[in-house]
Amino acid sequence: MPEVTRGARVRKPAGERRAEIVAEAAGIALADGLERVTLRAVAERLGVRPGLISHYFPAAESLVVEAFAAAVTGDRERHLGRGAAGDDAGPLARLARFLGSVGTEEGIAQARLWLNARHLARFSPALAGALEEQERLDQDRLAELVREGVDAGAFRAADARAASVRIFIAVDGFGAYANSAAIGDAAYASFVVDASAWLLGLDPDELAAAVAAALDADDADVVC
Repeated sequence: MPEVTRGARVRKPAGERRAEIVAEAAGIALADGLERVTLRAVAERLGVRPGLISHYFPAAESLVVEAFAAAVTGDRERHLGRGAAGDDAGPLARLARFLGSVGTEEGIAQARLWLNARHLARFSPALAGALEEQERLDQDRLAELVREGVDAGAFRAADARAASVRIFIAVDGFGAYANSAAIGDAAYASFVVDASAWLLGLDPDELAAAVAAALDADDADVVC
């Protein structure tokens, strides 16, 4: 049944309203941190009463968990989805687009979100479970890309899964400095590309050139 808000001025199907709430919460999480995701904050952003938000999310923790999952899922689809670098793009171009995203403003925001979630997960089993699930999905998606690259002769990796895990370790290592001015230093910026080249048997300079081309194609706002 469609939801009826105060005064019956706005009617939205329940699924649409719920998705709207989660999207707004994800935006708050990326901009201000998961601690700022509250029923009141989301209600204010949407111009509705907090009671409407609590109708869909009686516990604020469940909204925080869904906000985190939505934010990182969107990032994964944008940068590791099959069509992310173009439907006809090969494994190297798709890898380059993903690696290039790490140092953008959006990538730094994602790094802060992951740091934030890892800290809060110590105190929230529900968030810890969501974090573990999203890590697995990221690794699965990257491992699939690595396998395609190996099959095409573009990459060399004996274990695609292990390579994907280690690439994400490099990404997380870079992201650990997301709140530091040092992240703009060239030594930090090249680390993920250098590590990925080593893990996949690629020439670091050639991979760096592919990443630069991907960034130019996206006209990205690069931090480092």
